[in-house]
Amino acid sequence: MFLRDKEQPIKNLILFTYLRKTQLAWWIEIRTEIPPCTYYFGPFDSLKEAELSQHGYIEDLVGEKARGITVELKRCQPQMLTISEE
Repeated sequence: MFLRDKEQPIKNLILFTYLRKTQLAWWIEIRTEIPPCTYYFGPFDSLKEAELSQHGYIEDLVGEKARGITVELKRCQPQMLTISEE
């Protein structure tokens, strides 16, 4: 019984960390028309953290000559980080 009580906080921390980094996390979704792709960047712990980070990712895509860039910040759990729509 003593060991079970001692292990519970660790299990709670692991569960909390998993949920925070997956289901409850914020992601940056960037879509480009050229090339036709969707990119996901994250996970972020907060909307503010995602907002502050998005500009660097956009600059990288502009530097790679991407066009028609749209950005959405959302809570999700992407299955793939880069999706080519070609």
